Amino acid sequence: MKKLSIIIPVYNEEKTINQLLAKVCSVKLINNIEKEIIVVDDCSTDNSGELIRGFIEKKSEVDINYILKEENSGKGASLHLGIRVAKGDYLIIQDADLEYDPEEYNELLKPIVNGHADVVFGSRFMGGNPHRILFFWHSLGNKMLTFFSNMFTNLNLTDMETCYKMFRTEIIKSLDLKEKKFGFEPEVTAKVSRVPDVRIYEIGISYYGRKYSDGKKISWKDGLRALYSVVKYNVWARGER
Repeated sequence: MKKLSIIIPVYNEEKTINQLLAKVCSVKLINNIEKEIIVVDDCSTDNSGELIRGFIEKKSEVDINYILKEENSGKGASLHLGIRVAKGDYLIIQDADLEYDPEEYNELLKPIVNGHADVVFGSRFMGGNPHRILFFWHSLGNKMLTFFSNMFTNLNLTDMETCYKMFRTEIIKSLDLKEKKFGFEPEVTAKVSRVPDVRIYEIGISYYGRKYSDGKKISWKDGLRALYSVVKYNVWARGER
């Protein structure tokens, strides 16, 4: 039986984590694919950990692996840990907020299980799915980062910074990922683009964006780090994979 590993990095998401986990658990995957849920808690200082443990106790029949890190080290570091322990045939990254809809896992899975793709990016900027209208400069920054990334990778992605990236697990496990914070997206994009004969697809997804008052954590500093990472992993560290 095939399995999808769902990596959920968590840092202070007490407002949304139970609802998100319930959504993930309720999704029925195509081809009877099973789910492995890996929750990596980046030393949350709110009630997230207690809520996650309580959810797991109530859902003992669901395969949920809760990992509490010893120190706060960033989203990228949490993803590295989740990827390292993942046992599924396929792997997707799921933020702990409610900006992305787990019901769309199947749309990202289809090109892979049908034998067409090795990696599928879920784009917030294409397709006819719902998109909350927020933050002109944030959207422009995302598009500029994608543009610069495409220049170096020679891909034609519309949304390099998307959370929803699905991989055949062996592909992402083969990458030597180093970025511990928000440089993860440009690094993984640069490195996966250099995998020999890799087949990368893109599909439109929904986006229910949060405002900063709702707990959104990305700032202009993270944008600068992402831009630095585009250059670093496509120019200075181009020989790495």
